[in-house]
Amino acid sequence: MSNVIVYSSTNCPYCQQLKKYLNDQQVAFEERNIDLNDQFGQELHDLGLMSLPVTVIGEHKILGLNVTKLKKALAEIAS
Repeated sequence: MSNVIVYSSTNCPYCQQLKKYLNDQQVAFEERNIDLNDQFGQELHDLGLMSLPVTVIGEHKILGLNVTKLKKALAEIAS
């Protein structure tokens, strides 16, 4: 299981941008597309989040493509 989880949906342009950013940074992640699996949508709801994309890194839950927060959270799991 990856330390980085991205909740996304099929037609979400921000989700595509986030996944491209992570790929460009060579960050391995597990994608959980809520359109393909209802359980992933329930997980997102259980986290108290309703918008996409959401990146979960350790205890961090990052909404959207927030590069500053992503870098900080990734640095924490790298150390």
